[in-house]
Amino acid sequence: MEICECNGALNAIASFFVVWGYTRGENSRKVKESGLVERLIWRRALTKALLYKTLSLEHLKDHTECQGEMATNKHHCSSSFTFLLLSLLFLQFYSGLSELQLNYYTTSCPRAEEIVKEEVTKLYQKHGNTAVSWMRNLFHDCVVKSCDASLLLDTAHGIVSEKTSQRSFGMRNFKYISTIKEALERECPATVSCADIVALSARDGVALLGGPQIEMKTGRKDSLESYATQVENYIPNHNDSISLVLSRFQSLGIGAEGTVALLGAHSVGRVHCLNLVERLYPTVDPTLDPEHAEYLKHRCPTPESDPKKVEYARNDLETPMVLDNMYYKLLLRHQGLLLVDAQLVSDPSTSPFVEKMAADNGYFHDQFSVALLTLSENNPLTGDQGEIRKDCRYVNRD
Repeated sequence: MEICECNGALNAIASFFVVWGYTRGENSRKVKESGLVERLIWRRALTKALLYKTLSLEHLKDHTECQGEMATNKHHCSSSFTFLLLSLLFLQFYSGLSELQLNYYTTSCPRAEEIVKEEVTKLYQKHGNTAVSWMRNLFHDCVVKSCDASLLLDTAHGIVSEKTSQRSFGMRNFKYISTIKEALERECPATVSCADIVALSARDGVALLGGPQIEMKTGRKDSLESYATQVENYIPNHNDSISLVLSRFQSLGIGAEGTVALLGAHSVGRVHCLNLVERLYPTVDPTLDPEHAEYLKHRCPTPESDPKKVEYARNDLETPMVLDNMYYKLLLRHQGLLLVDAQLVSDPSTSPFVEKMAADNGYFHDQFSVALLTLSENNPLTGDQGEIRKDCRYVNRD
């Protein structure tokens, strides 16, 4: 191989690595967002500059000619590949500084995760349903473009809140996010992001509900905007087909098994009658257990439910505030509340996972952990992207 050919190969490999290193875990859509393209170009240029500088110092007397004996060429390529390896390690280290990582706040706010856990626990002891809210917050925030706390923004200063979307119906306890944020601000002002509060509170909420202990990475930054006009394009409706639901999750890197596991979050909490009456009136959905349908009609006595009234039914009457596999057992008894729940049993791509999770709570918890982690790391803002809000409800004004 001649020197010019060797350099061409190195240039191609360096370019590939820079793109690969920055796009692993991200799809092409994500690479095009948030200034990543510009950062890729910069990093590729840096690699080339370092590479050719070293080659010129050690081996190349004339950058415009390709000459020399075969032994010399082999020496050039061997040394060049040694340098390339060092460059790759440098790039991996550099990019790692701006990616999510475990114990991100070890230096800047050592007690950050402990404070979140303390506040989440205190809130759970006073208001048990907050733990359910934290899980739902993570889903609604991360599914819509990025895990960036855009969900928490209130309508103000030209921003329309995502909380105004019909997909956010029934969500609550946002005020307690401020309780957690205030505790963190007292300890470490302007250090812990609201996006990480969403992630860590979900982690701790899952544990308090009897779910798995999950190690959650941190280092997210907060969005500068709301995606209120796009929420319905990302979050499936409870009456959507299972194929559409699977497609939405697949776009996040979560397959059928993970989707079935995440829907196990329906094991806790409750469903407003507004989202149930279509399965009860004017006739009962034939896929719904008749006896359970009578219970639901008792909870939702009219086909026109008032969204402002507290009219709801529990997802799980046996272990209503425990994140366990009872949800799947109820599905097999045709007692799922939402249409999407019922479809998990009837669809051949999901029913085997329903049966397996119904039989093994440990398996459910394992798959739930994996899927939740994948969701929590969806296209986060990191490094110099976004900001750390002082108040999770508003973009910083100064």
